[in-house]
Amino acid sequence: MMHQLDLLAFDYGAASGRAILGSLRDGKLTLRTVHRFPNGPVVIEGHLHWDFPMLLGELKRGLALGCQASSAGLASVGIDTWGVDYGLIDANGELLGNPYHYRDCRTEGVAGQASTAVSRRHIYEMTGIAFLPFNTVYQLLAAKAHAPQVLERAGAMLMMPDLLGYFLTGQKATEYTNATTTQLIDPKGRDWCRQLMRELELPERIFTELQQPGHFRGSLKADIAQELGIGRLRVAVVASHDTASAVVAVPLADENAAYLSAGTWSLLGVETRQPVITPQTRRWNFTNEGGTDGRCRLLRNIAGMWLVQECKAAWDAQGRPLDYAELTEMAAACEGCGSFIDPDADAFAAPGDMPGKIARYCNATGQRQPDGVAQTARCVFESLALKYRWTIDHLEAVLGRRISCLHVVGGGSRNSLLNRFIASAIDRPVVCGPVEATAVGNLMMQARAVGAVGSLAEIRQVVARSFPVVRLEPENAAWWDAAYGSFTEMMDHANTSTSGEEEAANE
Repeated sequence: MMHQLDLLAFDYGAASGRAILGSLRDGKLTLRTVHRFPNGPVVIEGHLHWDFPMLLGELKRGLALGCQASSAGLASVGIDTWGVDYGLIDANGELLGNPYHYRDCRTEGVAGQASTAVSRRHIYEMTGIAFLPFNTVYQLLAAKAHAPQVLERAGAMLMMPDLLGYFLTGQKATEYTNATTTQLIDPKGRDWCRQLMRELELPERIFTELQQPGHFRGSLKADIAQELGIGRLRVAVVASHDTASAVVAVPLADENAAYLSAGTWSLLGVETRQPVITPQTRRWNFTNEGGTDGRCRLLRNIAGMWLVQECKAAWDAQGRPLDYAELTEMAAACEGCGSFIDPDADAFAAPGDMPGKIARYCNATGQRQPDGVAQTARCVFESLALKYRWTIDHLEAVLGRRISCLHVVGGGSRNSLLNRFIASAIDRPVVCGPVEATAVGNLMMQARAVGAVGSLAEIRQVVARSFPVVRLEPENAAWWDAAYGSFTEMMDHANTSTSGEEEAANE
């Protein structure tokens, strides 16, 4: 009998965070949530920031609770968060202000300005990363333009999980998978792209040593351990970009399977052995983010449940509070209006009045607008499923092979309506689970650091033994084929006015 190994995963999302205790015993992993807390932006002088003191405080509280809950004694702790956001540390080790939130307005227009100095084609060929207005590189360029004195004082830039880890251990380093979201990594050399830094005139000194997941960064500082009344726990380097952790925990059926990490964002893609950087992937905005064991995650960012969350917020504010289960049931029971949206349209990027934005988008694209809550929710779910089909079609064109099935992990794997829509829209099986994929991937990379598991294949075998999955088959393929035709026509209509401008910017 194998002894029990207890590990603690902190999974920070854009809306909430959790501390999850994982116990590995006899080749199976069990989970227990020991702490949960809300997260979200705070407005400071008109700009969106993360409340870093709160996030650090919740980390400490979760550590104390995790130690209390562990019967075997914690072997390590690991932290994962979203990508792109960072904090700056000065020469004295102090944080230079609360980190900016990726949806803050300071990056508006920065990507276009950067392309006048360095072409988008050149940036993509060097980094393989998709162009999103909030990528770290554009945040840093915004900082250089609007607050150069802060950037000049900085001694180190740390991504959010590394920033939290720094205040636990005192060690400054950058985990590789999260670093790739900066759009400043050379994916072939797996190192910082210093040529791009120089071309954009970014200070090279602030970029710290890169570390691969599956090792230890250090131990809790003595003062932190004393403050919490716990031992000097080891802090592991996990795949600290939440999607990278989630992909670790995908029990992929075969090498032709794709994954969908479904939450506020949807990340749909495949694992590859090498980055795929071609004119097609650039045109279709596919990204080559870092994975574990030398793999790349060729994927596309899709707006995801952000649209539903924002619709719910608007309806709540209007005095019509509904939980997500009720919204899904209403969408399932109603007849759709036959209209679709592109979830990734610029119109839906900012918070506020999402139902109104959806109605206006449908009108602008010559479609009937949804009538009421149920039709709006159904429009979003159907549109997401169809955008996933569009993404899979374009992935197959890039790869030159057929995707066999789609694994859906994360919170979205519990939405049976959406997952039935997905299976039917893509006309192939959908395998749902595990729900807590990000935390599971975090925990299993800690287990590797400890030496309890070895290869990525072995990790996925543990995941498959530990968590049941649900397999869904396609239905009503003819209706979805017709819907996809309408969807692609709508996409073509919506993109006609900007395609020339985008092509020029890509040069």
